Amino acid sequence: MANQMTVEIENLKCDGCENMFLKGLMSIAGVAGVIVDHAQKAVVLEADTKLRPQIVAKLLGMGYPEKGSVAGLDKGIVTAKSFVSCAIGRIS
Repeated sequence: MANQMTVEIENLKCDGCENMFLKGLMSIAGVAGVIVDHAQKAVVLEADTKLRPQIVAKLLGMGYPEKGSVAGLDKGIVTAKSFVSCAIGRIS
Protein backbone atom coordinates (compact mmCIF):
# COMPACT_ATOMS: atom_id res chain seq x y z
CA MET A 1 0.00 0.00 0.00
CA ALA A 2 1.45 3.37 -1.03
CA ASN A 3 1.66 6.17 1.51
CA GLN A 4 3.06 9.65 1.19
CA MET A 5 6.41 10.17 2.88
CA THR A 6 8.75 13.13 2.97
CA VAL A 7 12.53 12.89 3.21
CA GLU A 8 14.38 16.14 3.98
CA ILE A 9 17.68 16.10 2.12
CA GLU A 10 20.96 17.95 1.87
CA ASN A 11 22.76 19.24 -1.25
CA LEU A 12 19.63 19.98 -3.33
CA LYS A 13 20.62 22.66 -5.81
CA CYS A 14 18.63 22.68 -9.05
CA ASP A 15 16.58 20.88 -11.69
CA GLY A 16 19.59 18.69 -12.51
CA CYS A 17 19.28 17.24 -9.01
CA GLU A 18 15.56 16.74 -9.58
CA ASN A 19 16.20 14.81 -12.80
CA MET A 20 18.48 12.45 -10.88
CA PHE A 21 15.86 11.90 -8.15
CA LEU A 22 13.15 11.10 -10.64
CA LYS A 23 15.29 8.53 -12.45
CA GLY A 24 16.90 7.01 -9.38
CA LEU A 25 13.92 6.86 -7.07
CA MET A 26 11.41 5.75 -9.69
CA SER A 27 13.70 2.77 -10.37
CA ILE A 28 12.81 1.40 -6.92
CA ALA A 29 9.96 -1.10 -7.17
CA GLY A 30 7.02 0.20 -5.15
CA VAL A 31 7.70 3.92 -5.60
CA ALA A 32 4.61 5.28 -7.37
CA GLY A 33 5.53 8.97 -7.53
CA VAL A 34 8.22 11.48 -6.65
CA ILE A 35 7.93 15.25 -6.15
CA VAL A 36 10.98 17.36 -5.37
CA ASP A 37 10.21 20.34 -3.11
CA HIS A 38 13.06 22.78 -3.73
CA ALA A 39 11.80 25.31 -1.18
CA GLN A 40 11.75 22.76 1.65
CA LYS A 41 14.78 20.82 0.34
CA ALA A 42 12.77 17.64 0.49
CA VAL A 43 11.59 14.73 -1.64
CA VAL A 44 7.94 13.71 -1.32
CA LEU A 45 7.23 10.13 -2.39
CA GLU A 46 4.25 7.88 -2.89
CA ALA A 47 5.60 4.60 -1.55
CA ASP A 48 5.17 2.02 1.17
CA THR A 49 6.86 3.25 4.36
CA LYS A 50 8.76 -0.07 4.49
CA LEU A 51 10.78 1.24 1.53
CA ARG A 52 12.11 4.23 3.47
CA PRO A 53 15.53 2.65 4.25
CA GLN A 54 16.00 1.73 0.58
CA ILE A 55 14.94 5.22 -0.53
CA VAL A 56 17.28 6.94 1.94
CA ALA A 57 20.15 4.66 0.84
CA LYS A 58 19.48 5.47 -2.84
CA LEU A 59 19.50 9.21 -2.11
CA LEU A 60 22.76 8.88 -0.15
CA GLY A 61 24.34 6.97 -3.02
CA MET A 62 23.46 9.83 -5.38
CA GLY A 63 24.97 12.39 -2.97
CA TYR A 64 21.77 13.64 -1.34
CA PRO A 65 21.73 12.32 2.24
CA GLU A 66 18.83 12.67 4.61
CA LYS A 67 19.20 15.92 6.52
CA GLY A 68 21.60 15.56 9.45
CA SER A 69 22.61 11.98 8.65
CA VAL A 70 26.25 12.57 7.65
CA ALA A 71 29.09 14.65 9.07
CA GLY A 72 32.80 15.26 8.73
CA LEU A 73 34.66 13.64 5.86
CA ASP A 74 31.56 11.65 4.84
CA LYS A 75 29.70 14.93 4.35
CA GLY A 76 32.43 16.16 2.01
CA ILE A 77 32.31 12.96 0.00
CA VAL A 78 28.52 13.04 -0.47
CA THR A 79 28.67 16.73 -1.36
CA ALA A 80 31.15 15.91 -4.13
CA LYS A 81 28.86 13.09 -5.33
CA SER A 82 25.93 15.52 -5.45
CA PHE A 83 27.84 17.84 -7.81
CA VAL A 84 28.49 14.92 -10.18
CA SER A 85 24.86 13.75 -9.98
CA CYS A 86 23.64 17.29 -10.58
CA ALA A 87 25.85 17.70 -13.65
CA ILE A 88 24.66 14.37 -15.08
CA GLY A 89 21.06 15.35 -14.38
CA ARG A 90 21.49 18.60 -16.28
CA ILE A 91 22.70 16.91 -19.45
CA SER A 92 20.36 13.93 -19.41
